[in-house]
Amino acid sequence: MDVKSIGVVGAGQMGNGIAHVMAVAGYEVLLNDISQDALDAAVGRIDKNLERQVSREIISASDKAAAMGRIRTTLSLPALGGTDLVIEAATEREEIKHQIFDTLLPHLKPDTLLTTNTSSISITRLASRTDRPERFMGFHFMNPVPLMKLVELIRGIATDEETYQTCLGIVERLDKTAASAEDYPAFIVNRILIPMINEACYALYEGVGNVASIDNAMKLGANHPMGPLELGDFIGLDTCLAIMHVLHDGLADTKYRPCPLLTKYVEAGWLGRKTKRGFYDYRGDTPVPTR
Repeated sequence: MDVKSIGVVGAGQMGNGIAHVMAVAGYEVLLNDISQDALDAAVGRIDKNLERQVSREIISASDKAAAMGRIRTTLSLPALGGTDLVIEAATEREEIKHQIFDTLLPHLKPDTLLTTNTSSISITRLASRTDRPERFMGFHFMNPVPLMKLVELIRGIATDEETYQTCLGIVERLDKTAASAEDYPAFIVNRILIPMINEACYALYEGVGNVASIDNAMKLGANHPMGPLELGDFIGLDTCLAIMHVLHDGLADTKYRPCPLLTKYVEAGWLGRKTKRGFYDYRGDTPVPTR
């Protein structure tokens, strides 16, 4: 299928990054959110990130201008129905994703591909609630989207080969690398990554080390660019907890039990960088461990 226009649902951290890379690659992008402030902030962030790429000579000033010209915004979800491919990048809650798809479906063209940026939820289950399970798949970008080279492509049980090949072609046009994953809880990256972060939470919870020692141990001892607790703050502790629940519920193995301390941080609203507090306090000039 020849995809020329792409609708993106959600103008947050992932949605604006997806809109950014799609526009640079030459696709017409229609970005949707329920908040005009969120849309305005997303366009401002895309402009700033593109300017950073110009300053580093990754793209030219004319490339930036062309990319910005390809991005339109809308508060109307049905307006995305005329695009060739829709990428849902809303919050990681299954009921919200179902509501989005239910609203979209009556307005989609018959051959529009429907995809989700979910990091853990069953593609087969999401697809089963739509009128096009054969044209539905997981299109999981890594954060930050403009910098990260990997995209997980996840087929549901009904996803057809044409849908997969079309999405694979888009990944290649973005100059990224696709990793094909089976439709099991959390797929590949988060199946491995999030339990590591959860285990770091247990190490903190049980007093094995404090925040600084745990993160330094993994950065200097395992050559990780970020410590697991710092990474959890970057991802969002609410997202980490949601994925742990998906793993625990989907695989029924006690090794995926969410750490009580992770739950406590989320209950407190200390979700990481986006709320200025998590395992680190970001309200000052330098992040300070909270434990």
